[in-house]
Amino acid sequence: MIDDSRAPRRDRAGFPPTRKSLGQHFLTDKRILTRIADALHLEGGETVLEIGPGRGALTDILAERAGRLIAIEYDRALAEVLRQRYAKKGNVLIAEADVLEVSLGELAAGPYVLVGNVPYYITTPILFHALVPPRAQRSVYLVQREVAERLSAAPGTKEYGALTVNVAAVAKAETLFKVAAGAFSPPPKVESAVVRITPLATPLVSEEEQRPFRLLVQGAFGMRRKQMRRVLRSLYAIDAPAADAVLAETNIDPDVRPETLSPEQFAKLLRAEPHKLREP
Repeated sequence: MIDDSRAPRRDRAGFPPTRKSLGQHFLTDKRILTRIADALHLEGGETVLEIGPGRGALTDILAERAGRLIAIEYDRALAEVLRQRYAKKGNVLIAEADVLEVSLGELAAGPYVLVGNVPYYITTPILFHALVPPRAQRSVYLVQREVAERLSAAPGTKEYGALTVNVAAVAKAETLFKVAAGAFSPPPKVESAVVRITPLATPLVSEEEQRPFRLLVQGAFGMRRKQMRRVLRSLYAIDAPAADAVLAETNIDPDVRPETLSPEQFAKLLRAEPHKLREP
């Protein structure tokens, strides 16, 4: 009979085993960790939310720089290790939770900045979750290199897509630097990059428009090889003359494809009269 009350296995450093099911790859390069912390531009009084502190390598640096640090860890065993490790640090709180089920703004209870080595298999949901108001003043993420390329892609390129447009509608994304696989333990099979996302002072869409905007963009890129006349007809169940009227109003050629439109053009489409009250 197995005794489930036994403490979980630990390695020589006292950490539980790496869980592949959670996409755990721990950044160990001190130079890269320091550059990530530097990218937050902390002045000493900020509230910092850290997604996926893991074994605490970045947490150690942030704890010395932040006014208050809230580290959100899903892995129960790791969360317990971190609670013990920072028990005497009055400015550090370990929140054992699924980040996608937490209101980041409520957890911060005021202005905050965000940082994280996010699990690559749920990067996009985390990015969108973090863009729900109230947004972080700035966010720094360690992501798969392909995601970084998509975030900063230009219209008409193969990397340009729904993620690019939805983020660009409310924030500026910039790739700061690349990170080699050897900087992790265990090393991932992909290259990584650090990106910074900063909310726009004036977003292209309002908070109320974000949901219909996202539906429009995702629907359009689901038909990225079709012409915009056909895209609008399919999304909004309108005839060709109505679609042409929408596109004429927004100065968009009916024959172009979604992958060529800028975020600003998508925002204009959302507000075009013939389908303003419809949702795809």
